[in-house]
Amino acid sequence: MSDNEPVTYGYRDLPDDGRAARTWWDANADEYLEEHRDFLGDAGFRWGPEGLTEAEAGLLGDVAGRDVLEVGAGAAHCSRWLISRGARAVATDYSAGMLAGAGPLDAATGVVVPRVQADARALPFADGSFDVAFTSFGAIPFVPDAVRVHREAARVLRPGGRWVFSVTHPLRWAFPDDPTRRGLTATRSYFDRRPYVEADAAGRVQYAEYHRTVGDHVRDLAAAGLRLTDLVEPEWPDWNDQVWGGWGPERGRYLPGTAVFVTETPT
Repeated sequence: MSDNEPVTYGYRDLPDDGRAARTWWDANADEYLEEHRDFLGDAGFRWGPEGLTEAEAGLLGDVAGRDVLEVGAGAAHCSRWLISRGARAVATDYSAGMLAGAGPLDAATGVVVPRVQADARALPFADGSFDVAFTSFGAIPFVPDAVRVHREAARVLRPGGRWVFSVTHPLRWAFPDDPTRRGLTATRSYFDRRPYVEADAAGRVQYAEYHRTVGDHVRDLAAAGLRLTDLVEPEWPDWNDQVWGGWGPERGRYLPGTAVFVTETPT
């Protein structure tokens, strides 16, 4: 076993600045993209493991002719779909490994996505550069200071711009990461905000994911000057029989797995 393999995991306080996320995603990008290739590519833009698509939900509004920023884009599946609908989209991610996965998709689809490696908490764009910004399970779960992500989104948006993001539903943190009926029994306090951490044999953090309650998310948005206009909790559809980590049809019919927050900047 190498020093870099995670050998300890659990919930604990963590003096982390968010850099662990980049290390993990760089190392695991190829495996992640291959494992979820069909699900992510089928629709081009999904808001979470339940399978809700932007084509169905329309949470970003009409994107044709608009400047759109994707944060935590991974291989930019969502931006590619938006470009095919007439948007001027730019994809950013902290992980060079994940962004590299967009290259083969550009070649295969003929839709080239402009990509920028950037920390979501310090976006390299001028104020008021975009009409819409969004992230589907990107950035926010992997940093200890999500309010900075929201503030950056608000900064780069024009007045009346829209910021939409999806995360693991906060309620799920009280339950074990088990997609079966065994995962229907709460084992932790919903109010325990210690992050989930994986560390190697030397104690170095390899992966960290942060829990926030619904109230925490709302307060972060208010602190960034954003106005919450909708909160979408996708139900598990009958057609979706896939299991993705702690998400799956057995538990998904009883507990929400994803929360999508829709916000706007002041006009």
